[in-house]
Amino acid sequence: MHRILVADDETGIREIIREYAEFEGDFVMEAGNGLEAVNICKTQDFDIIVMDVMMPKLDGFSACKEIKKFKDIPVLMLSARGEEYDKLFGFEVGIDDYVVKPFSPKELMARINVIINRNLNKETAKASGALEFTGLKVDMAGREVYVEGKKAELTPKEYDLLFYLIKNQNLALSREKLLNDVWGYDFTGDDRTVDTHIKMLRNSLSPYRDYIVTLRGVGYKFQVKEH
Repeated sequence: MHRILVADDETGIREIIREYAEFEGDFVMEAGNGLEAVNICKTQDFDIIVMDVMMPKLDGFSACKEIKKFKDIPVLMLSARGEEYDKLFGFEVGIDDYVVKPFSPKELMARINVIINRNLNKETAKASGALEFTGLKVDMAGREVYVEGKKAELTPKEYDLLFYLIKNQNLALSREKLLNDVWGYDFTGDDRTVDTHIKMLRNSLSPYRDYIVTLRGVGYKFQVKEH
């Protein structure tokens, strides 16, 4: 049984999600606005939050940022808007998926289950110090990377860059943020430094180079794709 918080100011939307979630044996709590969702999360734990963007008192993006300050709960964002900017902004504030209304309840539940299972796998991997993505194994504690069982020889900065991307999996990371957080605020390089190291890292990860996704005009993110 999974614990799900559904935050949406539309009663009908909350009822539909509750009906399908409870049919699968999940427990559901509801919030009618972003502020209520934040307050509930202060006293309750959930496996995932399904959050609408446009809500009274506090919008979904702001509520997500507030919740992320004190709890690391996966968030699936709902919105009537499907613009790329909204999706990228959502990933920047830490959401795990973005679904545009109207949506298929069955597809929504499938996405919810994928996110929950992925998060459970990440927690298990953290405990063991290793992460596996199909044929790519990353041992952060031992600073080792294996591609289809063969150890990859990465430069120290490639290790740092890959580990940072993985720790922020599915989040849009600008070149500036990568420079600041991976190279340091006093680094005097420019965006080309990031692009060069991304190219080197992709070559080292082949055939899993496409796990590092280019976000045109923004930067990069680490996203696992089916092979």
